[in-house]
Amino acid sequence: MGSEQEKEAPFSRNTPKWRLFLKISDSLYVFSKQRNGRTIYSPLAIHNFQFLRPKKLTDAEKFNIQYPNPAMLTTTADKLRYYRYKKSLLQRQVADYAGINESTYIHYENPEHDYYPIDKLSRIAGLLEVDVTDLLDEYNRFLYDGQGWQIQKIRKSMGLTQYQFGKLYGVSAGAVKRWESGKVRVTKGTWEKFYS
Repeated sequence: MGSEQEKEAPFSRNTPKWRLFLKISDSLYVFSKQRNGRTIYSPLAIHNFQFLRPKKLTDAEKFNIQYPNPAMLTTTADKLRYYRYKKSLLQRQVADYAGINESTYIHYENPEHDYYPIDKLSRIAGLLEVDVTDLLDEYNRFLYDGQGWQIQKIRKSMGLTQYQFGKLYGVSAGAVKRWESGKVRVTKGTWEKFYS
C-alpha cells in the first residue's frame, strides 16, 4: 500500500510489522502482515464513548468538599445529591431509572422537599448501590419504620386518648386514628411538634 495510507493508520509506528491493508472508516481498519509466507489480517476498531459525570462538575466538587462524609448530611435531598455525585450520574439518569420525570427528581434534591415515596426511593437506592435507609432523613425514617405504632406509643406515654391527643395537636380523634392505622400520613410539620 502507499505511504499515504500508512500515515493514516493509527499506531502504525508502534507496530512496524503490521501494515494498513484497508481503511473502512475513521474508526475501522484492517491491517495485514506477512508471516511464514502467509498473509495474516487483523481488524482494528476504535470506539469513542463519553464518561458519565454531573452536568456541573464544579457543583459536585464543591458539594463533596463541603460534605466529605455522608454522615454529615441530615436531609434526604443532600443524601441523594451526595450519592448521585459519587456515582457520577445525571439527575435525568436517576429519574429515568426510578420511573419518574426529571422535574420530580430535581424537586427531590431540593432541601425544601419533605416526603419521598418509599417505592421510588428504594429504586433510586438500588441504582446508587446503598441501602434505602442511608437516604432517609429523620422524618422519612419515622414513616419508613411505621408511623402508626410510634404515634400510638407517644400518645400512650402521655396518657392521652385519641381525642385528647388530637385536641393537643389541633386535629380530630378520627385523624389520630387514621395516623395510627397508617391510612393517612402525618405531615412533617405535625411530626416535628411531637418532638418539640
